[in-house]
Amino acid sequence: MELIAYFKALIDFLTFYNVILMAFSMTIGIIVGALPGLSAVLGIALLTGITYSFDTTTAMIMMTGVYIGAIYGGSFASILINIPGTGSAVATCFDGYPLAKQGKATDAIIAARLASFIGSFIGFICYVIFTPLIIRIALSFTSAEYFWLAIFGVFIIGALNPPDLPIKGWISGLIGLMLSFVGLEDIGAYNRFSFGIPQLTSGIPWVPLMVGFFGVPQIAKFIRDTKEFEMMKQLKKTMNFLRIIKQHIFGIIKWASLGVGIGAIPAVGENIAALVAYGVAKKDSRHPDKFGTGVIEGVMAPEVANNSAVGGAIIPMLTLGIPGSPPTAVLMGALIMRGIRPGPMLAIENPAFIYDMGAWIFWGTIMLLVIGILISRPISQVLKIPPKILAPLIAVICVVGTFSVSSEIFDIQLLIFFGTIGYIMDKYGYSPGPLVLGFVLGPLTDGNFRRTLDLAHGNPLALINRPISFLLFLATMLIILNSFPQFKRVKSHILGKLKRTKHVLQN
Repeated sequence: MELIAYFKALIDFLTFYNVILMAFSMTIGIIVGALPGLSAVLGIALLTGITYSFDTTTAMIMMTGVYIGAIYGGSFASILINIPGTGSAVATCFDGYPLAKQGKATDAIIAARLASFIGSFIGFICYVIFTPLIIRIALSFTSAEYFWLAIFGVFIIGALNPPDLPIKGWISGLIGLMLSFVGLEDIGAYNRFSFGIPQLTSGIPWVPLMVGFFGVPQIAKFIRDTKEFEMMKQLKKTMNFLRIIKQHIFGIIKWASLGVGIGAIPAVGENIAALVAYGVAKKDSRHPDKFGTGVIEGVMAPEVANNSAVGGAIIPMLTLGIPGSPPTAVLMGALIMRGIRPGPMLAIENPAFIYDMGAWIFWGTIMLLVIGILISRPISQVLKIPPKILAPLIAVICVVGTFSVSSEIFDIQLLIFFGTIGYIMDKYGYSPGPLVLGFVLGPLTDGNFRRTLDLAHGNPLALINRPISFLLFLATMLIILNSFPQFKRVKSHILGKLKRTKHVLQN
């Protein structure tokens, strides 16, 4: 029955308007991903404001196209100028740019395109298979499980952003949680932290916060970076890619599986998936010493993983209401603005949306291959735009996108306020990713925490007296403890003893 519903959604998508709309948004997404400093997060955040007056289907087709396109588009700048267009394309630099220096930029770009297509398609298959299963599991969740799932998401992304000092990521996530508490709370409708400002009674608007924390710091970076990049010379295709795919088919399946799995972990996303897949590809290679000198697997592994992570990240966003990555956090905010609340009840309240999302991912995957072929050469010219010209253009888009949601000057003031804070945080190494996730998960954390305690008459043990909530509590504590050097030393000591004991028993 579900397969029939997916098939119907795939057929219903095939109108001239939808196809043109997906092609247009895919092109925009690739350009956004290819421009150093921009990202899928910023692209979706800007579209949230620009498409506010559009119907839900039109807006979501555009956002899905930009999302998939931006993750792929990041490979262009990585290969051609050794600067990742997106965070998910960092690992693509390692072998993509050395290939370009060898005159094999075209080969690297084609490899990235095919890998992105394969990864995105496998992500779609996993979306179709696992979404209904996870929804059935999620329907058994209580408020305690949702509270710990949200807390787990904030702390795990905090531990990874930045990886050198997790406390910065946690501070950023907690700031996002506190910002989400502004306005009327869900249970008693009390007005909190609005400081007498009427516009804050309904909470902090989503778009000014998103664009402020992501857009303004990037504009500042463009202004500071006056260097114009020299493009690498591209030669004709020299590799037989069908043979390469055949040789690495098992590796591709492994990289895609890693991408889907890591993407589905709340708040981890495409960046980590790409780096992990690159490390696995290097570990499994017969010639690991050649990685970093220009091997085609070094381009394919991260591109397969980061695109398959798109489907993986959307699964927990729709089924649990927990974004799998920063872009899906923005996507979730856009859905909530339109009255669609992701979570287990989505299958009951709006079941058609799940099938429509599958159709958008599928046709976005097909369009990625088509538009990727057509845009490869022109995109190289876009990358030549000097940062000093690009920065004002992005600034105008940020302001227009923010103002277009409610036509309020107050939103522009919030944009400036959050942009200033975002610039300071960025300067001192505080990532906006955990903050955005904390802002999205704040209502889920706050409401479910108080609901659990109310039902248990204030007994805090109610938060951990069920198996799943207790496991999520332990996982959260493990993440926190694992960030302290003392715990790492103790853990290494215990693991060392266990290994020695195992060795003695075997002998």
